[in-house]
Amino acid sequence: MAGGGVMDPKSGGRAYLYEYTITPYFIFACIVGSLGGSLFGYDLGVSGGVTSMDDFLVEFFPSIYQRKQEHLKETDYCKYDNQLLTLFTSSLYFAALVSTFGASYVTRNKGRRASIICGSISFFAGAILNASAQKLQCSSLEDYFLVLELDLAVPLYLSEMAPAKIRGAVNQLFQLTTCLGILIANFVNYGVERIHPWGWRLSLGLAAVPATLMFVGGLFLPETPNSLVEQGRLEEGRRVLEKVRGTTKVEAEFQDLIDASNAAKAIKHPFRNLLRRKNRPQLVVGAIGIPAFQQLTGNNSILFYAPVIFQSLGFGSGASIFISYYQCSPGRGHSHIYGFG
Repeated sequence: MAGGGVMDPKSGGRAYLYEYTITPYFIFACIVGSLGGSLFGYDLGVSGGVTSMDDFLVEFFPSIYQRKQEHLKETDYCKYDNQLLTLFTSSLYFAALVSTFGASYVTRNKGRRASIICGSISFFAGAILNASAQKLQCSSLEDYFLVLELDLAVPLYLSEMAPAKIRGAVNQLFQLTTCLGILIANFVNYGVERIHPWGWRLSLGLAAVPATLMFVGGLFLPETPNSLVEQGRLEEGRRVLEKVRGTTKVEAEFQDLIDASNAAKAIKHPFRNLLRRKNRPQLVVGAIGIPAFQQLTGNNSILFYAPVIFQSLGFGSGASIFISYYQCSPGRGHSHIYGFG
């Protein structure tokens, strides 16, 4: 990508020349773009609550439901010991892994806006299919629709639209809305748990609402100046940059975008370049080590299975969902769970 370019290798940097104001156009782009975080967070948060609902277990895991009711002589943890149940929950992450390859192509060649629109469509389709699923295999496969492209495109879109001086703060909108999505999902789970026997379907299907809002908003979103420059649409890229920044004095930033794009295109074999000796420390520590150890802490297991864990401790179904909402609410120090902290 044309990475926002705050440094010019020839002049030593022109970031001090950048000018901008916070325009309504920029605010709209941030609001619509950050909806992707709420969708991603909602799908993360809704899974754990749904898998603890008796109606869902009766539909797809009758053996687990029977073990819960009969109070067999085993630990409460073992009552939820089921490989298919684990597959249903973990399919979200596997879907994210698979979709990354296709999403990177669309984001790079078709633009960030196209990825956001495609992602909102896939979320909508996944929500409808999940809500109407009649077989567990269908429900698990439909998770693959739910994360396509948004987890890659939205942080990139927000970073590229933001002025250099506030880029970090704007990029955190994705993490904020992810946490809010999880919070809303737990609220929804707590409310629909009393609706028998189809409350869990409503919980999964409500993901279609923000997906629709994001699709409609995405139709009016501007493409990022970085993406337009990468595609060779320089005049259009400059016009968008002027509109987003609220000033015509964007020459320094626009030239840095061009320089960054040209530097990126000059690298013929980017993946091979990552393996060069000088880049290995950054690759091993920054690109692989930190994200891997962040996930290996096991925090994601707590996020997904919190309602099940609390039920195993003796709480009722509604109480376990409510406690999960409290533990996963914004400001509780769990933002690192989702891999964006």
